[in-house]
Amino acid sequence: MTINPVLIKSSFAIVEPHGAAVTAYFYQHLFEHNPELRPLFAEHLDDQQNQLWAALGALVTHLEDTETLVGILTGLGTRHARYGALPEHFPAVGASLLASLRHFAGEEAWTPEVEASWTAVHGVVTATMSEAITAAQSSS
Repeated sequence: MTINPVLIKSSFAIVEPHGAAVTAYFYQHLFEHNPELRPLFAEHLDDQQNQLWAALGALVTHLEDTETLVGILTGLGTRHARYGALPEHFPAVGASLLASLRHFAGEEAWTPEVEASWTAVHGVVTATMSEAITAAQSSS
């Protein structure tokens, strides 16, 4: 799978007006399908939703700037290690992210190519953040 920046940016542009609703849907989906992850998060998710939305925006903005993107994802991975996140949590997060984007993009815009491209993006996020989480765990 390869990342198609045009598809990522155009699909995100469709979803972007929904902002907070996207992240609310994400967390509802994540906790409904993976209740064991709920304790990793604060009781009230307002700040977390805003941070997730900002991270998604940064991801899309810097998609083609590898150095900046890796720096952002490494920082996120290091912080997530402090919250108890583990690399094995990423499949659940990815499934909820894709479900949220698919829901707000709509059937017409969410093509198999768009899904494949977002899946590839999630693969990069997973690999980079997992590496940072593992490094943080071994240095503690």
